[in-house]
Amino acid sequence: MRKKAIAFLLVSIMAVSVLAGCGKSGDAGAPSAGENTEESTGESSGTSLSEEGTADEPVQDSTASDADGESGENISEEVPILKDAVMNTMGCRVGCAATAAELEDEKVWEIITTHFNAITFGNELKPDAMVGYSCTFCPGTEEAELNGETIIVPKLDYSLAERMLDKVYDWNQANPDNQIKVRGHVLVWHAQTPEWFFHVDYDKNKDYVDKETMNKRLEWYIRTMLTHFTGEDSKYKDMFYGWDVVNEAVSDGGGYRTDSENPNESLSEDRHGSNSSWWHIYQSNEYIINAFIYANKYAPADLELYYNDYNECEPQKMNSIIELLTELKEREGEPGVGTRISAMGMQGHYNMSTPTMDSVDFAVKRYAKVVGNVQITEFDLKARDTYDGSEEAKKEEYEKQKDRYNVLYYVLKNRNGQAGISVTGITFWGTVDHYSWLQSHSNVGGGNTGSLKQCPLLFDENYEPKPAFYVFATENK
Repeated sequence: MRKKAIAFLLVSIMAVSVLAGCGKSGDAGAPSAGENTEESTGESSGTSLSEEGTADEPVQDSTASDADGESGENISEEVPILKDAVMNTMGCRVGCAATAAELEDEKVWEIITTHFNAITFGNELKPDAMVGYSCTFCPGTEEAELNGETIIVPKLDYSLAERMLDKVYDWNQANPDNQIKVRGHVLVWHAQTPEWFFHVDYDKNKDYVDKETMNKRLEWYIRTMLTHFTGEDSKYKDMFYGWDVVNEAVSDGGGYRTDSENPNESLSEDRHGSNSSWWHIYQSNEYIINAFIYANKYAPADLELYYNDYNECEPQKMNSIIELLTELKEREGEPGVGTRISAMGMQGHYNMSTPTMDSVDFAVKRYAKVVGNVQITEFDLKARDTYDGSEEAKKEEYEKQKDRYNVLYYVLKNRNGQAGISVTGITFWGTVDHYSWLQSHSNVGGGNTGSLKQCPLLFDENYEPKPAFYVFATENK
């Protein structure tokens, strides 16, 4: 007991010293569509846990003080392999997000193939990409058969995603012992889904369709995507390990995301940043439940299915996510009848001070209690407001970032493998800093409002590993 107490005291002092010196960053969200990796992700505001959420003190051990990553100045020239270290430490895959443009950067591709064994496409598997980013008008329609009925559906264009998949496919064929698996992202999302998809004749100037019609469109879309990319006859069927079925359907203040989250955002906009046309039609979580039923119906049995969200450590939002996960678990059943959910995706868009170590720890425990498995799916750290991108500021920010990542990774290492808790994946939302979505801003968020610089990832603008890289690339359980 005395050793544990001393170890806990050391880690607590470390955590407080790391977090106390960090400035609070501004609001976050997601970037613009196209070549920038886009995700509608606000970061945690750092609200303390509710009375229900008073976290148990994490069980510490004497290895905690050894968890600090080595800075680039103190390491040998031989860079350790990130995916090997994470696998040996956590027993899980480590991934990164990348857009089509990033995969064309050979230096980024070298980083991905060397250090990661999983990839999430930043934009190219989202609904708007599937129609060639034709967000104002439907690009054309065709007939499709669904449950014995002929329905009219939009023509889909898989070319953007397939160009990226082909690059990964060719790599996997040439490197069977060093393959990269893909996370599908995302089937159902209020953002980056063209508004016309919800209207009569796929014309946003006409009325919204009813729930019965929308259910058919939803089932058709999920069936088509999963069959095309993971079906028995698909070239890519063995490449996907999981798919985000629904993304960000819970409101930041608790409850479900509605059609009036942002009163200044019109539902007639081509794509939404905050408001949900899914909710406008259903006025309930029915579309979420149905999405998981349809995904379970058409996905291969070994394809993992996820719910994914941001601000996932905030007490009110967490409680609502827990309610949703609980209902999804309660309604699990055979394909075509019930839902299936494999893990909770904690996006992990954090800043340099929030959420706290205890908040992340508590969230991991609560989500795992319901679904067993948790994953960090879009990991990055927004810089402090005082960071200006100068060389002097960069050196200081990199060290503080290393310490912050170290605290967060310690929580994951500490909880992983405890009774009923498995951390089954860690994905960083990018590779090199200058391609990060936080460098831009759109109606669904972002980190740059003008002059604010960002350095959220493990590799710098010179494609070199930063001090934070060694937090994860150094094996230490």
